[in-house]
Amino acid sequence: MIGTEVTPRRIGELTWVNGPVVRARGSEQVGMYEVVLVGPEHLVGEVIGLDHREITIQVYEETSGLRSGTPVYGTGAPLSVELGPGLMSSVFDGLQRPLTVMEMRTGAWIGRGIRLTPLYRKGLWPFSPVAEEGAPVSGGSILGVVRETALVEHRVMVPPGLSGRLVWLAGEGPLTLEDEIARIDNDREAIGVTMLQQWPVRRPRPYLERLRPSELLTTGQRVLDTFFSLPKGGTSAIPGGFGAGKTVVQHQVAKWSDADVIVYVGCGERGNEMADVLRQFPELRDPRSGHPLMERTILIVNTSNMPVAAREASLYTGLTIAEYYRDMGLDVAMMADSTSRWAEALREISGRLEELPAEEGFPAYLSTRLAEFYERAGRVTTFNGTTGSVSLIGAVSPPGADFTEPVTQQTRRFVRCFWALDKELAAQRHFPAVDWLQSYSQYVDDLGPWWEAQGFGDWAMLRARALEILQREGHLQQIVQLIGADALPDDQRLLLETARLLREGFLQQDATDQIDTFAGIDKQVGMLRLIVDFHDRAARLVAAGCPIGVVRDLPVVTRLLRIRQTVPNDRPDMLESIAQELSGQMDALQRSYA
Repeated sequence: MIGTEVTPRRIGELTWVNGPVVRARGSEQVGMYEVVLVGPEHLVGEVIGLDHREITIQVYEETSGLRSGTPVYGTGAPLSVELGPGLMSSVFDGLQRPLTVMEMRTGAWIGRGIRLTPLYRKGLWPFSPVAEEGAPVSGGSILGVVRETALVEHRVMVPPGLSGRLVWLAGEGPLTLEDEIARIDNDREAIGVTMLQQWPVRRPRPYLERLRPSELLTTGQRVLDTFFSLPKGGTSAIPGGFGAGKTVVQHQVAKWSDADVIVYVGCGERGNEMADVLRQFPELRDPRSGHPLMERTILIVNTSNMPVAAREASLYTGLTIAEYYRDMGLDVAMMADSTSRWAEALREISGRLEELPAEEGFPAYLSTRLAEFYERAGRVTTFNGTTGSVSLIGAVSPPGADFTEPVTQQTRRFVRCFWALDKELAAQRHFPAVDWLQSYSQYVDDLGPWWEAQGFGDWAMLRARALEILQREGHLQQIVQLIGADALPDDQRLLLETARLLREGFLQQDATDQIDTFAGIDKQVGMLRLIVDFHDRAARLVAAGCPIGVVRDLPVVTRLLRIRQTVPNDRPDMLESIAQELSGQMDALQRSYA
């Protein structure tokens, strides 16, 4: 939203209305992307085109009833978000208006022209100073800390662009967002600083240095962590047709990832899906602390029945909030559900602007907008010397599950992790329905040293072996459909059996099972190691003449299939006992066919 201190000035009057896009004629003293207020209800809009005295505006609210001659007021400020203590656990719309407050004001449906301060001004926050008076400070320097929730310590920073000598710093005690906490002398004047900042949503927040991604964003989902790894600061896309489970995958990542902060943006999705998020997240417990998950989560909600122009702004609102917490030295994971709905909003606005359409009606600048969005992810060194990251996970909803449509194809150009969902797997009740033949991660080499540092130096080998088995099984399935599995030689039937263990015992994961919903890294590698070891030992037995049916009937095979639901994360010793059982049964067979 725009700051409450801005005094609107009349800049012209409407001459043309076409849905969320309107045109006005008036002052030339208007800037691109300036926030304007339209009509007596002060509907919020943004300038997206200028031609001498003709101003093109996209309005973020319902425009029914507007007509020629309606006055338009300028604010002189770009579309910005408020940043400070109080963001955590909040639920905002795409313009950062607090939905809980709006519900009290207008009921279940959002009223027009509602202007609210996103952050509550009168709340008291326990400020604790950490800087020293007289020290030089600059944008990003930490002045003090506030315990925002039990899970997040909010670091109050000097706003970007401000530097000088800290001449005064407030003492410890409760303060409001608008209370002065510091004064900084920039050699011209002493500037007061509060805990409240504003930042334009379309401008990336600055940082000192971009770093290579080197640490895994642990999600607890085996197919993602072990096979198609995403690092902190990385980018990922989740394409899939209707019913393939995109939203469930994002929910699981939001619930179980080891990010410090989760920013979840529901962009153009159905209202019932966001209602599930609002109902479930306050009840869920953070697996590391036991506190409610909402204590490290911020929700941006702009459902499909809300104004389409605000959908376009919602991703930038969430991204700017994510960058703010990144600048504190925290790891942030942002879920965008979905970028296809965001692209559809671009297409609708572009059509109303009568711009020349590109492929499937999308604007020619679709790829540019997607690039600008994903480019703001990354792991960086902040101006206060800490390391923070923003990981972007965007869902893509291609019509008819067609991955050749423009949004999916353009997204693939800018992300390095591709989690392709398959409707056939979903129909078989295989979740997460990540297709291991279409999915990929280009971060494998970057994350190799991290896996070695965790004590899993064989991760890359195990991963490569498992993917090779699954790929070979994909080729064999075509033959199986023609002549049946029983007609294959035993070595190929063993390959099919190992692939079944990988699919049903490792890749498949039950989000509703108390044990299987989350798998720690040590359990994931331990499970994969057991399955690959089984395959290698069984291959030697089959080569020695042991029938595949005998190997398949070993009791340990059933145990391998059930590890995911029978071995808790805090009981790695159980994996060792299964490994000993595997060795004992295989050795007994080896002696029989020696």
